[in-house]
Amino acid sequence: MANEIKIRAWSEGDKANVKAIIFHPMETGLRKDKKTGKKIPAHYITEVVCEHNGDTVLKCHWGPGVSKNPFISFGFKGAKSGDTFTLSWKDNQGQSASQEAKIS
Repeated sequence: MANEIKIRAWSEGDKANVKAIIFHPMETGLRKDKKTGKKIPAHYITEVVCEHNGDTVLKCHWGPGVSKNPFISFGFKGAKSGDTFTLSWKDNQGQSASQEAKIS
């Protein structure tokens, strides 16, 4: 699995808009492998944290019902061009990733 996150963040006045995609398999643990017939182990994101200049602006608790390669889009106030935005996630298997972007 490629632990990759792509972020686009831009400001409009004092509001920032964020769009991000997290590349993750998001397996529920209910599907079976077509070749072996065995269940594919659960592997899904449990927590996503979005920070603006080190302050949390969004925190999500996810479960196995979220689709593969989830997309997230939201806005928040108090941002300006050049500020730092960070998105990080953790999953049920102990893996994690983080990506930082400058707000344009």
